[in-house]
Amino acid sequence: MKRFLTSLLLLISFFSFSQMIPEVKWKTSVEKLSDTEYNLITTAVIPSGFHLYSQAVPDGGPIPTSFIYDDANGAFKIIGNTTEEEGHTVNDPVFEMEIKYFENKAVFKQQVEILGDKTTLDAIVEFMICDDERCSPPTEVDLVFELSGKAKASVAESSVGAEVKSASGKESKKGLWAIFFIAFLSGFAALLTPCVFPMIPMTVSFFTKQSKTKAAGIKNAIIYGICIIVIYVLLGTAVTAIFGADALNALATNVWFNIIFFLLLVIFAVSFLGAFEIMLPNSWANKVDSQADRGGLIGIFFMALALAIVSFSCTGPIVGTLLVEAASKGGLAPIIGMLGFSLAIALPFALFAAFPGWLNSLPRSGGWLNTVKVVLGFLELALAFKFLSQADLVLQAHILEREVFIAIWIAIFGALAFYLFGKIQLPHDSPLTHISVGRLGLGLFVLAFTIYMIPGLWGAPLNLISAFPPPLEYSESPYGVGYSKVVSGSGSANAHSDLPDGAHLLAPHDILAFNDYDKGLAYAKKVGKPVMIDFTGWACVNCRKMEQNVWPKEGILNILKNDVVLISLYVDDKRKLQDDEVVESQLKPGKKLKYIGQKWSELQTIRYKANSQPFYVLMDHEENNLIDPVAYTPNADDYHAWLKKGISNFSK
Repeated sequence: MKRFLTSLLLLISFFSFSQMIPEVKWKTSVEKLSDTEYNLITTAVIPSGFHLYSQAVPDGGPIPTSFIYDDANGAFKIIGNTTEEEGHTVNDPVFEMEIKYFENKAVFKQQVEILGDKTTLDAIVEFMICDDERCSPPTEVDLVFELSGKAKASVAESSVGAEVKSASGKESKKGLWAIFFIAFLSGFAALLTPCVFPMIPMTVSFFTKQSKTKAAGIKNAIIYGICIIVIYVLLGTAVTAIFGADALNALATNVWFNIIFFLLLVIFAVSFLGAFEIMLPNSWANKVDSQADRGGLIGIFFMALALAIVSFSCTGPIVGTLLVEAASKGGLAPIIGMLGFSLAIALPFALFAAFPGWLNSLPRSGGWLNTVKVVLGFLELALAFKFLSQADLVLQAHILEREVFIAIWIAIFGALAFYLFGKIQLPHDSPLTHISVGRLGLGLFVLAFTIYMIPGLWGAPLNLISAFPPPLEYSESPYGVGYSKVVSGSGSANAHSDLPDGAHLLAPHDILAFNDYDKGLAYAKKVGKPVMIDFTGWACVNCRKMEQNVWPKEGILNILKNDVVLISLYVDDKRKLQDDEVVESQLKPGKKLKYIGQKWSELQTIRYKANSQPFYVLMDHEENNLIDPVAYTPNADDYHAWLKKGISNFSK
């Protein structure tokens, strides 16, 4: 029990989800038309769910697919233009304009006349791919055409593509694995609740007694476990299908989404603490139970459904919390979450059916099961304030600042420690005559965690939970309670009164930063430094991890303070633009940009063809990129190398 809750808390602390941009495979072949004329054929194999754009797209749209044929030596002559297939002309959901693109596969042909004895021709294709929520950066791939007709394949592995894959692809896999393991551990937590645990021996006994042979009993129990998995995975699939992966991902920064989910998690937590039980109508359980008597596969399926309904008062809050957290990540997260959760629920039924003797080793039901529910209730209550904090950050209301958030968590986990030590009794608790070793160990761990958070009230970074509290600068006292720091250093202003127009000092490290693009660029030109644009968000978990775990590293912090001008653009800033700043959207003609965040989000999408955060750009004073942009880069050495290379290019 101790190990489970410890692992659950630590895994949740590092919970993150990013999305991977897959590769396009390019194949070349040659069609001989005469002794001197050929068709150069280029075939793009496009990843499922993504599309490749035509050679002609409207202004303000995505990067078109374009070909450059190397004829520097005059060895061949281009005849006409590169032709392409019909494709699809649709209203693109990313750029919201009518665009022609290709799905699955696209074929391009270019006729050439050979003027010498050349046997191979070289070319470069530049392109980008998108799905309904994100795009790859502009990517270049080298193509080689063998005039002998031999086909050759190339894969999009440009430096830009490599950056995106390293920054997003690995995190996507890690994020999905994190969701799966958190859900799996949550399933075991649900297994140890009063509604589910007593069902294990009852159900296993039913299968072993009703089956004619031991093998049949094992088979039926395994089918029963599979049915449990199917039921919960269908629930995750339904959430994804009803709301859509795009909508779920966008909801992460929606104020009402975060407030509603805060209230839901509070209700779940209060239920677990014993105030009331969340139950489905008894008529549902009765109808499903009657269907379970039919026998066969259908009967087993309805038995599994009956378990899901009867145990809902214990599993419902856990499932709801998982779906809330997974929904905020979008994509396949709800399905992966339900797969992990249901696997943990189903596994014991199948194993104990295969080895009935193991039932003798199970602990008896008792008050410890209610203790599990209460501990989960405290954890859900703490998690609820993460969503309320995100709503407060997006609104910039400064109600739930860092000190207040940490104080609430100290109170919650402090109360949990007192509960585990037997100093607090809740309605459904059994009389506690003594404290078990496991409960004492868990209580000491929670108490240590509570004490660890206390220095956060005085400005400690609290790296273990950096993804949860508001950022350090979003606090009543960014430099610590009762401490007013005198700022110094070559890269920062010497005092707050000396700050340039539009700048502020990013606490607690005094990084000079701008939140306005034009003012930041003007200052960079004045002081002769390159610009680093930080596309970020108040509700962006990975942005906080970068700012608190990567930026403070000695070499990186020195660069941010002294060698670049930082412009942080919050794409979810819901503050209204001034009347003279309200303009028509280029992505959504006819609609006005009303909020500051909309302005920066559109800038990122149009200029860099990306819409995920964090996203970092190093550019010169003419707004040209000094190096390919990068996304979330938790490896400090890689991030430092990226900064140094970009600054080096500025100095040339």
